[in-house]
Amino acid sequence: MDYLQVFLTALFSAVVLFILTKLMGHKQMAQLDVFDYVNGITIGSIVAELATELEDPVRPLIALLVYAAVALALSIISNKFPSSRKIILGHPVLLLDNGKMFRSNFKKSKLDLNEFLYLCRSQGYFDISQIQTAVFEANGSVSILPKSANRPATPGDMKIYPAQEKPVTEVIMDGKIVSGSLEKLLKDEKWLLSQLKGQNIPSVKQTFFAFADDKCNLTAYPKD
Repeated sequence: MDYLQVFLTALFSAVVLFILTKLMGHKQMAQLDVFDYVNGITIGSIVAELATELEDPVRPLIALLVYAAVALALSIISNKFPSSRKIILGHPVLLLDNGKMFRSNFKKSKLDLNEFLYLCRSQGYFDISQIQTAVFEANGSVSILPKSANRPATPGDMKIYPAQEKPVTEVIMDGKIVSGSLEKLLKDEKWLLSQLKGQNIPSVKQTFFAFADDKCNLTAYPKD
C-alpha cells in the first residue's frame, strides 16, 4: 500500500509541476535571470518533498503554489510596469564600447576579465579588438556587436537578394513516416521510397531521420 501511495503522490506532483510550468511560461526552461534561477531550484526542492511526503502532502503543495503565485505575480508586475524590471529582472550593463573597457561596470556585474574573455571566445571572438560593443545581460550572458569590418558578409552587402527559405518538413523519424508530412509536400510513399533508394537507403524502417525542403529535396540519414 505504501508503494502505491508513493507512486500516486509522485505522479500527482509531476502533473502539478507540469501545469504550473505551463502557467508560468517557458522561461523556466530557457536562459534564466537571477529570480527564475532561485525560484526554479526552490520549486524543484519542494516538488521532490511533495513526491515523497506520505503523511501530509498538502504542506509542500501549498508551498509550491505560493512560489508559483509569486513568480506569476512578478511576471505580471514586470509586464505592466516596465520600470520595475530593473529591480525584478536586473538590467544590461555596458562592458566594452568603441575600444574602451568600463572597469567599474565589471565590478558592478561581478565579472572578472578572465570570465569576460571566456564568454567572448565562446562566441568566436578570440581577439577583443574585433568587438565594437559588449553588453552584460541580466541573465548572465554577454551580447556582442562586432565591428563592421569583422562581421561576416551578407548577401545584402553584395547586392544579392536570395529567395526567402521556408522551414523544412520532417518526413521520417526513427523508421516511421511522420503523420501528414507527405500530404504537406503533395507527395506519396512511392516518391519517398524512390528518394530513399537514390540515397542507398532500402526502406523507411532503415531510415533514422529524413526531412525535405520547400522544393521537395529530401535529406535522409540511415540507421546505424
